[in-house]
Amino acid sequence: MKYLFVNQAFYPDTVSTAQHLTDIAVKLTRAGHSVTVLTARSSYSSDGMPYPKTEEYKGIRIKRVASFSVKRNFKTTRILQALFLQLTFAWNLLWMDKVDCVVALTSPPLVAWIALWFARRHRSRFVYWVMDLNPDQAIAMRWLREDSMSARLLNQVLISILHKSEHIIALDQYMKRRLVAKGVNPGLVTELPPWSHDEDLELVDHGSNPFRTKHGLGDKFVVMYSGNLSICHPLDTLLQAALRARNNDKIFFMFIGAGERVKEVLDFKYKHQLENIKYLPYQQRVDIKYSLSAADLHVVSMGDNMVGIVHPCKIYGILKLGKPFLFIGPQKSHIGDIVDRYGLGYRVEHGAANKALEIIERAKGLTQHELEHIKIKEQMLAQDFSFERLIERMSLVLAVSHKQAESGPIF
Repeated sequence: MKYLFVNQAFYPDTVSTAQHLTDIAVKLTRAGHSVTVLTARSSYSSDGMPYPKTEEYKGIRIKRVASFSVKRNFKTTRILQALFLQLTFAWNLLWMDKVDCVVALTSPPLVAWIALWFARRHRSRFVYWVMDLNPDQAIAMRWLREDSMSARLLNQVLISILHKSEHIIALDQYMKRRLVAKGVNPGLVTELPPWSHDEDLELVDHGSNPFRTKHGLGDKFVVMYSGNLSICHPLDTLLQAALRARNNDKIFFMFIGAGERVKEVLDFKYKHQLENIKYLPYQQRVDIKYSLSAADLHVVSMGDNMVGIVHPCKIYGILKLGKPFLFIGPQKSHIGDIVDRYGLGYRVEHGAANKALEIIERAKGLTQHELEHIKIKEQMLAQDFSFERLIERMSLVLAVSHKQAESGPIF
């Protein structure tokens, strides 16, 4: 089959959507399929030289559209970037050849509407891989008022995409519920979480970990937030816990990633002159086993109003390594379910900084026997979210149509 994937980020970008899209594209190519990816020239997560206009990676044909980088914390420039990308994606799709299946992700928001137009023009199957949900996210972030004309229009565009998709991939049951509430046939939605990057993950002992040596972590207990530092993932509670722990030189807080909240982390650190906080950009995939292994306690955060809109997939790498974790977020959520159902990890509500610090100190006191017990339980659960299992499921979803493609205009 001939596949076309459309998304803002792809190899060599390091954000989650780029990595997962790269994984499935490589998988399909190795299976003998023809894969083309239409993506952006500028990096999603950092500044720097633009990527080549065209490239081949492991047999995948990559075509990159004109784009520009923006500061992630500026709302206006991000909106302009998204509009510009929509236009450049549309222009490039005009000249692309027919494929059997078009798969659109969700960055920039609603780029799937343009990809759907291309698919219906060529009578190709269309699959919508919902990595986050807009305009729901923009409304939850208070970028749009729910009753505004813009929000209503964008919601109608989303509903049009959903109702004309041959199949939809949702990341968890809460996201699926949101989609079904918009009138989608539940039978057309597959609940399929993002897989862990198993081939990049390996538990590295602290004593032989070059990351801990490089950053002078010594015998410190490292509390780590590694991933997307976006507005969807509040860090206030964790930062306040770091402030309360400022006089404990054995506890160290490390933030790794990119997003709007990087400035928030750095401003907090300098305002309070905290020596127990360090920020680093995203690590390369080849080095991620060292950075993730360097943590003694991982932290996952999700806003209360983001349930079913975003999905913190960092949890799967944590489970794979068998590391203790603290979830700051709502009980009724995908990770809240993991904590409650399997008795893994710890959870606190947003604003409970004192309780968060208590948990950090409790985790610091875990015995080797207790840590080994946690590791065994988490790694058993991690098998359900393994690369091998979920990438195979994704391949099957993309290979088998659950509904015959319909011809005709989008509207």
